[in-house]
Amino acid sequence: MTLFPGERPEYPNGKPEGQRMEIRLREGTRMTTASCLYCDGRQNFHGRAAVQSRRLTDRIQTDSLCQQIVKLAIYRSVLRSGRKKPVWGALTGVRPGKLMSPMLERGVPEKEALRRFETEYDVSHDRALLCLDTSRATVRADRLLEPGDVCLYVGIPFCPTRCAYCSFVSQSVEKSMRQIPAFLGALEQELHAVAEQVRDNGLRVVSIYMGGGTPTTLNEGQLDRLLTEIEMEFDLSALRECTVEAGRPDTITEEKLHTLRKHGVDRVSVNPQTMEDAVLEAIGRKHSAQDIVWALRQVRKVGGFAVNMDLIAGLPTDTEEGFRRTVDTVLELEPENITIHTLSIKRGARLHFGEGTLPSDEAVEAMLNYANARLREAGYSPYYLYRQKNMSGGFENIGWTRPGYENLYNICIMEELSSILAAGAGGSTKLIRRDGGRNDRLVAPKYPTEYIENIGRICEEKKKISAFYQNLPSNMTMTEGGETDGI
Repeated sequence: MTLFPGERPEYPNGKPEGQRMEIRLREGTRMTTASCLYCDGRQNFHGRAAVQSRRLTDRIQTDSLCQQIVKLAIYRSVLRSGRKKPVWGALTGVRPGKLMSPMLERGVPEKEALRRFETEYDVSHDRALLCLDTSRATVRADRLLEPGDVCLYVGIPFCPTRCAYCSFVSQSVEKSMRQIPAFLGALEQELHAVAEQVRDNGLRVVSIYMGGGTPTTLNEGQLDRLLTEIEMEFDLSALRECTVEAGRPDTITEEKLHTLRKHGVDRVSVNPQTMEDAVLEAIGRKHSAQDIVWALRQVRKVGGFAVNMDLIAGLPTDTEEGFRRTVDTVLELEPENITIHTLSIKRGARLHFGEGTLPSDEAVEAMLNYANARLREAGYSPYYLYRQKNMSGGFENIGWTRPGYENLYNICIMEELSSILAAGAGGSTKLIRRDGGRNDRLVAPKYPTEYIENIGRICEEKKKISAFYQNLPSNMTMTEGGETDGI
């Protein structure tokens, strides 16, 4: 998918012909070797990779290392055919930092870690530097976590309108407003079930993140009710941060902001995605760039919030010049965090069905390079990154921060430093093992109607949290690290 965007492999019966790959995996006494013959229809190109057979211990390790050498063999054969080298080289995973940060944890000097990362995975130097920066932040955050520390995610699946790139919600709040009271009632039941598990297993909530959707689609009374419920259900004495996505400026009011502050919310998102009015219209936003400026003024007027602003490179009808203007305008607004996303076209989004003209991969690369340079000049540092399928050009999403304003939740979820306990539609509880064992997931239905109808089953399923913690090895704590192999 990275080397052949838009194409999918086929597995025909009989002898393959034409453009094809022939892949072999051989286990020897000393080395296990993967080889790939890639034929582009005219010429054959060969790639090879190997791993010491003694490293193939248990099934998880064997699968991981065999996948790694198969991918490297494919990668090397295709590059020999003249295909353009991806900026992330042979890496196809979501979390590149899972390969870099363990080296830093083990005390590998940064120059050596950087060299290994670039050499072993053929990553470009600038992307390797980004990964080194974010891995530093990961190591710092990990050292501050204690056994049993967890994050709480609360999902609110409502928005004023649906953006063209979004697949998170089934319909806008214009059509589903009547569902909100029933949804909040179901959500309170699930929060109670999660809180019971937190108490029973001696866990501590250190970070709360309320996302969606757009949580500030709720009115101030509904926000007050929800935040009061969280305070009643959970011991928040160890809480370090509380974030609410107020991403859409058309949902932000001074009354809502005061309600959030009353309940200790100290981080909000005001997400323009772009500061170009024509691009806002193209993605289905019903507000202007000036509305974003106004909303941020309201946030600053109330005070007490660290602000994140999301931007997306590669939106329909956007240009390199327009994206540069967006970056420069947002820097003038001086938010504490800026997240630069690369457009990822989700299957459920309108853009997946061909709506809108998208910038080329080369234009997106120029957008990202400009943002990275300008943010460094302005004193921001990258503190988390991740990649997604179907991203323009195979690039990445990067969270940038001013010194001291890192969002712990973002690091924990992206680098799998702690369990994420989720409540709400589309919420994904992820139970993390730090010993290399299998993580567990509990995923709630995505859409409000389905979530409300199944709330009894969803709450009952939360008992699996206790089963997970009770089955951890007795000598393992939640802050033990483990080396991750693989691509």
